[in-house]
Amino acid sequence: MQIREYNEAIENKFLSEFASFSSKSRGRDRDEKQCDIRTVYQRDRDRIIYSKAFRRLKHKTQVFISPEGDHYRTRLTHTLEVSQIARTIARSLRLNEDLTEAIALGHDLGHTPFGHAGERVLDRVCSFGFKHNEQSVRVVEVLEKDGKGLNLTWEVRDGIHHHTGSGMPSTLEGQVVRFADKIAYINHDIEDAIRGGIITEEDLPGKCKEILGKTSSLRINNMIVNIIENSNDGKNIRMSPEFQESTNCLRNFMFENVYVGSVAKKEESKAELMIEELFLVLMQKPDLLPEDSQEAIKKYGLERTVLDYVAGMSDRYAVKKFQEIYIPVSW
Repeated sequence: MQIREYNEAIENKFLSEFASFSSKSRGRDRDEKQCDIRTVYQRDRDRIIYSKAFRRLKHKTQVFISPEGDHYRTRLTHTLEVSQIARTIARSLRLNEDLTEAIALGHDLGHTPFGHAGERVLDRVCSFGFKHNEQSVRVVEVLEKDGKGLNLTWEVRDGIHHHTGSGMPSTLEGQVVRFADKIAYINHDIEDAIRGGIITEEDLPGKCKEILGKTSSLRINNMIVNIIENSNDGKNIRMSPEFQESTNCLRNFMFENVYVGSVAKKEESKAELMIEELFLVLMQKPDLLPEDSQEAIKKYGLERTVLDYVAGMSDRYAVKKFQEIYIPVSW
């Protein structure tokens, strides 16, 4: 028996009846020979980790633009924290940990430079709008590997697409990542905001701390435990009403005190202006696009190509490109 078949047999024997089994995946858009060693979801996870879009996450903003210090989160460290939380929940519920990890690692591949500031700008200036979850799917289906895409399984792409927004993932593993994303960003954004002197632990709503925990690590642990205790029936992944209400309360507090209008956001207007100008000037002067994008215009049209190019930039590449176009150089 091949190693992959042995691993699939282990899944079938030990995973929950509600798990997504590798041997029963709905498959890929393009058929390909199975790996002798890895299951389809293990293979998807590896493809995401080795992708260029994944590597660019290390230079993309999570919340705080250009912070002075090495300990603030980036989009990459956020992704790793989401993966850790999601795997812990999936393992405890006996769901498919490999599928969960692949979705978690791929969920933000389409995020813009400068975090949600960049996303807001592109959604405004592009005629057909922009959502980072939809762009993440486009990255893995179309943009990676010189336009060939990663050819991931349907379940991974579904989980990436529905990790945010109104639609729910079709698998419990995807639902786990949806929760893990919120648990991670609420708590690590609180840590970063405290580190930056924007808020203090004492500023957090007392009722939320009483229910969820008084420290970040306690809150993460308690949220995870609560999800596990309330999701054993396999119907869906959920928190208790009390925990869900407190989580929403904490998220609202962060929007009111950190995400909108705080000192941490003072550079956002500059970032937004830069992304808008880049998009508009490239629409007017497509000859400024690199050679591979010139080819993409013939296939996808100008606006779609410019959007893909700008959305794929890291923070520092966006700054470099802006300087290239607008700042005179010495001669």
